[in-house]
Amino acid sequence: MDQGKSGKMQDVRLQSRKIMDITGVSQVESFDSEEFLLDTVCGALAVRGHNLHMKNLSLEQGLVTIEGSIDAFIYLDGKGSSKSKGLLGKLFR
Repeated sequence: MDQGKSGKMQDVRLQSRKIMDITGVSQVESFDSEEFLLDTVCGALAVRGHNLHMKNLSLEQGLVTIEGSIDAFIYLDGKGSSKSKGLLGKLFR
């Protein structure tokens, strides 16, 4: 569990790279079958994969469940420099 900027808790649970439960979600910015962009209490979160779809959405509870073939999830908070991106930076440019 992680405490975000507002002091609220966030959990990310991934089951067999097929089901992802995310708590602390305040808004779903956009989604399609390859990427979900979410606003969470810990910052902007991108979930990437194939055949993704939303199984559950409850913004009142701050819960989103995503199903599909999940390849990666990354927080997009702008930390770090472009020179030190490493492997993840190269994957997600």
